[in-house]
Amino acid sequence: MATKLTDLAKQLELSTKELKDKIRKLGFDVGPKAKTIDNDLAELLLDELKPEEEGEADTAEIYGEIVDEQIQREIVKKQRKRTAGKDAVKKEKVDEPVEEKAPQDVVEIADVISVKELAEKSGVKIAKIIGELMKNGILANINQQIDFETAVLILEDMGVKLKKIRGAANVEDIVAGNLEALLKEDDPEESVKRPPVVCVMGHVDHGKTKILDYIRSANVIDTEAGGITQHIAAYQVEKNGRKITFLDTPGHEAFTAMRARGAKVTDVAILVVAADEGVKPQTIEAMDHAKEAGVPIVVAINKIDKPNANVDKVKGELAQYDLQPDDWGGKTVMVPVSAHTGEGIDQLLEMILLTADMEDLKADPKREAVGTVIEAHLDTNFGPVATILVNTGTLSAMDNVCIGSAYGRLKVVRDHTGKNVKQAGPSTPLLIAGLSETPIAGDILQVCKTEKEARLQALNVSTIRKAGKGRASSMDRIISQINAGELNTLKIILKADTKGSLEAIRDSLAKIKSDTVAVKVIHSGVGNVTESDVMMAAASRGLVIGFHVDVPAQVKRTAQREKTDIVIYKIIYELLDNITKLLTGMLEPEIVEVVVGRAEVKQVFLTKKKEMIVGCKVKSGKMSNRVKIRVFRDEKVVGEGEIISLQKGQEIAKEVMEGNDCGIKYQGNVQMQEGDIVEAYKTEEHERTLSSTDDE
Repeated sequence: MATKLTDLAKQLELSTKELKDKIRKLGFDVGPKAKTIDNDLAELLLDELKPEEEGEADTAEIYGEIVDEQIQREIVKKQRKRTAGKDAVKKEKVDEPVEEKAPQDVVEIADVISVKELAEKSGVKIAKIIGELMKNGILANINQQIDFETAVLILEDMGVKLKKIRGAANVEDIVAGNLEALLKEDDPEESVKRPPVVCVMGHVDHGKTKILDYIRSANVIDTEAGGITQHIAAYQVEKNGRKITFLDTPGHEAFTAMRARGAKVTDVAILVVAADEGVKPQTIEAMDHAKEAGVPIVVAINKIDKPNANVDKVKGELAQYDLQPDDWGGKTVMVPVSAHTGEGIDQLLEMILLTADMEDLKADPKREAVGTVIEAHLDTNFGPVATILVNTGTLSAMDNVCIGSAYGRLKVVRDHTGKNVKQAGPSTPLLIAGLSETPIAGDILQVCKTEKEARLQALNVSTIRKAGKGRASSMDRIISQINAGELNTLKIILKADTKGSLEAIRDSLAKIKSDTVAVKVIHSGVGNVTESDVMMAAASRGLVIGFHVDVPAQVKRTAQREKTDIVIYKIIYELLDNITKLLTGMLEPEIVEVVVGRAEVKQVFLTKKKEMIVGCKVKSGKMSNRVKIRVFRDEKVVGEGEIISLQKGQEIAKEVMEGNDCGIKYQGNVQMQEGDIVEAYKTEEHERTLSSTDDE
């Protein structure tokens, strides 16, 4: 259903044009010929734009208040003079005026606030605030809106500290999963240490799940409550009085899927390697995923209870992949453990806490909560439910939230044990219900002041997502970033049929060099392209390059869904040539100035303010139409301009060659004189190229 813009404009006492302007300011697209809008949007506009009942107060009345206050001061001064020398007690009573309301020490306000509201919140008289504004050259009445910076300037000398109330987050940041932009709003003075968030990764059957199960069974009592049958996808354990949050989604697939959707929630990655098997292909894959994400790695060398376990051999293999053990003088913490007996698990938890201390993980528990969806599903009893991780702030039951295109008021908030909680701080995993629809893993949760604001934010996100359904492929994104000058490193996931081919291609790619652009192979391996390869490319905004390998149908579907390009080659030289061409496009072109020709001014025919017609003789090169020129006089540049028309004899010409006479219609910043030299020139973009071989 839709609402007519003309009907809505009448209700809001606006013209249709004014209404459209206000809709655009709220962040919605409305065309000049649009006649209707969505009913939900219309309802929001009625709440947002309904006419104010109170009219603006007369400015003269306000300034009258200032005058009245000054008169009162004069009266007090006269009273002091009359009582001078009299009884001290009586004098004290006259001298001390009674304050109606003491100013508050800390006041929270929005980005903009009216003078009246600022006075009410701060406890400072309206007349005093207006007086201070006048001193700073600002004439204002009580309904005047002033920004946060101006309010700080006015009230800081009165001992009132102002704190900005956070508004709704930027919709583009929400859609892109730009969690860092939201976390930057944390108040450093209020930030405290938070528990680390841990993900467990490694090769299949090396014991990832068993380690998680042992930690869970030793710290958590399994309970189910309230009819939500699926267990929460994250849980907390306690060690030495401190909490650690584990994501109960073992494997780099889940880790990378979160990253591909913009969510960066993991603080520490546990790389599980079996002591009896050592480094395997998926071990290397998991390692590369963690490195590319910039997440610190703690290695758990599992199955040390096995008779053929060899811890030193595993350490040696990991050292070949730049994970140097700390007891060998490196920086990577490696802990021998057994998920079967529990040996080393306590030490592993301690090392997680030590790594977290080195990362200095902090969050502001006093701000509005921001969180990330770990997983979501439709529950038969509660409707859409989601497992979320609170990244910062404190989330409370009955908070109004926006999560991607979903919104709602939280009717259910439960911790990992299934207990209802009223509040939860940073790094806490929670199960929530009360949403309008099921969100997507990786969506960002944001607390809003009202349900209306949450609904508006969700509507904005939904609109942007619908508009971006046909978003460009990874290759198109890379090219557009190159053109915008936003990319100088091409990230590649490389797969080949043999180890020899893989090493040869890696070595050849390493030889493509430049000071300003580079190829970075973030993961490589032997075998067909996998879904994990595609997800890593999607998360890293890179490409999947294959050599003599296949792409299974399921992987192709994943690549289409994630808009990630997979390029397969049969000839190595073609692969290198295409990569070199792509990288060449990354380099900013050299702007080269080319002199087209020179001519001497023989006669001036017409002179206007910024336009002239002159007769010239071409001395060298040629004169061309629509080229830029410089005017030389006594061998010095005296002005610049452009040839806007060129004539040879009685005919209009595109160019006139050396030795010929011509008429030039010129537009520029100097009036030419006989004897001046006109130099015509143009600028060309010369593509820079990269060498794919070493210098000889």
